[in-house]
Amino acid sequence: MRKLAVARGADRLKRRGFLGLMGASLVLAACDMPAMSVPGSGTARPAVVALMLPSGDGDAGRQVLARELENAARMALADLEGVQIDLRIYQVGVDPNRAASLTAQAINDGAQIILGPLHAQAALGARPVAAQAGINMISFSNNPDVAGGNVFLLGPMFENTAVRLLGFSAAQGRGRVMVVSEQTDAGQVAERAIQRAAQRTAASVVATQSYPFSQQGITQAIPRIASAARSSGAQSILMTAGSEGALPLLAEMLPQNNVSPSDFKYMGLTRWDIPAATLQLPGLQGGWFALPDPGLTQQFESRYRAAYGSTPSPVAGLSYDAMAAVGTLMRRGGRTPFTAEAITQSAGFVGVNGIFRFRSDGTNERALAVAEIRDQRVRILSAAPRSFAGGGS
Repeated sequence: MRKLAVARGADRLKRRGFLGLMGASLVLAACDMPAMSVPGSGTARPAVVALMLPSGDGDAGRQVLARELENAARMALADLEGVQIDLRIYQVGVDPNRAASLTAQAINDGAQIILGPLHAQAALGARPVAAQAGINMISFSNNPDVAGGNVFLLGPMFENTAVRLLGFSAAQGRGRVMVVSEQTDAGQVAERAIQRAAQRTAASVVATQSYPFSQQGITQAIPRIASAARSSGAQSILMTAGSEGALPLLAEMLPQNNVSPSDFKYMGLTRWDIPAATLQLPGLQGGWFALPDPGLTQQFESRYRAAYGSTPSPVAGLSYDAMAAVGTLMRRGGRTPFTAEAITQSAGFVGVNGIFRFRSDGTNERALAVAEIRDQRVRILSAAPRSFAGGGS
């Protein structure tokens, strides 16, 4: 684990565009769900829903993601008995111009709401075209620069994860936190999100440190980071790095520089259980991270494997959730179900990874569990809530 594949990790970060990459059987209002009506006609017709996929440009990896997103959307559609939906598929890839063109086509085809795109640049291309037509979008991106106006994000948000971790750490007497981030666009976005999250919890950010996104840069920065941790009075260290980037090196070198996990609680803004090999890192034993309700996630993965013969990536669940939200909005909203007011109602929605809701700024809140790595396994310390205690914001 000593070698850091910097170039490959940086390329992944650029390609993925902030992708993080998040009980009882799920039943989503299968009864008494009205079809859309043609105004003045007295007849019912299906709601036209556009699903924008990251395929169409020949990239094999994006083709796999697109297939998973479409499969999951069709699973959700099959679960929504009684809802009449005309699902239209558009392969927008990542190019903003292509996304804009196909958004115009989708609207011409009668789309009343758009699900996707996945990548931020495609969403930015689609947004103004949809806005001009008064159409709202539920994008699978997690880049906050895309959110707002007519765009609502479903991807895992840094601020949402940070609120969960900081709130839990403060409750455990570990609320004085030092943030360690990479000097990349994603790292800067993550650090700002943590600062905002701290204002919503009883935790406090007592120090921030960053490092160049290279093996040499990290190695040279470690003594400075370690010194700041010891002098700041920090009780916890919240790292923004993922397993594909600097996390393995940080987990190895910080303990070697007298920043021991026995003295500081290591926490991660990313999923430390993906890939599973991350759980084996000695430096992360006892560390905390947040994740969606694992029981619900396993149910979805089992259903998906039974239907399609493979285990889906976490991204697939976003498509299911988007289609589930569409069904719920139709049940609640009558003739105009897809307004911003309806989408941001505080009760939220039920998805395959638990409950979620959209905030007025276009970002989202998801109910997350807090987990600890213990003996190379995931142990849930605080279960994901099953309802939202307060109103949305």
